Amino acid sequence: MGHLVSVAVTEGIATITLDSPANRNALSQQLLADLHDALDGAEAANARVIVLTHTPPVFCAGADLKERSTGVVDSTSFVRAIERLGTTAAPVIAAVDGPVRAGGIGLMAACDLVVVARAITFAFTEVRIGVAPAIITAPILARCGWSKLAAAYLTGEPFDTATALDMGLVTHVSDYVPGTVANLCRDLSLGGPKALAATKQLLRRPHNMAELQALSESLFTGEEGVEGMAAFAEKRPPRWVE
Repeated sequence: MGHLVSVAVTEGIATITLDSPANRNALSQQLLADLHDALDGAEAANARVIVLTHTPPVFCAGADLKERSTGVVDSTSFVRAIERLGTTAAPVIAAVDGPVRAGGIGLMAACDLVVVARAITFAFTEVRIGVAPAIITAPILARCGWSKLAAAYLTGEPFDTATALDMGLVTHVSDYVPGTVANLCRDLSLGGPKALAATKQLLRRPHNMAELQALSESLFTGEEGVEGMAAFAEKRPPRWVE
């Protein structure tokens, strides 16, 4: 069997593609191993932005139930994938142009920005097969209030992009996902790499005021801060060091 995830880096943008359409990009052990390899490749290339996308028609159907039914229940690789999407330095954009179910929603929600096609649907189908959306609750509750999730979690009913946007589960609903993603990549590339990494973590974990003061002062006096302020004063684009 070939690789189920590919990565390509062009002009600082790493595009990681889930490429297992035969089983709707289900989260098999091989797909997850290949996803980690792809993230390794993106990080080794010092990608400024990572785009997580998919081969149509489905973004991700969740757990590979055929594999799980044989007794493969170790979720360590899935847990690590969710953690890595949140901690890798580059901003990660989920580019979603097909339905998303169960664990696939967790993978999507672990990304920093989530761009979805207007017509797609989502569903937390776990309860309908006698399990619960356990692991994915970490990234999902980081984005959404529990009361807006309750009906979808408890019933397993599909919901649309308007509902997902209202929940806070997605950040952008688009009529043309590639165009919206390209615009976001362009805008993100204007920021300093270290500044983006620091800002990403500000959004994702709690801080006390002493930590925030120290971070602010270190960034203002650091190489990127000095260059950024000089560029502002000189009315020119900043020259970031990759």
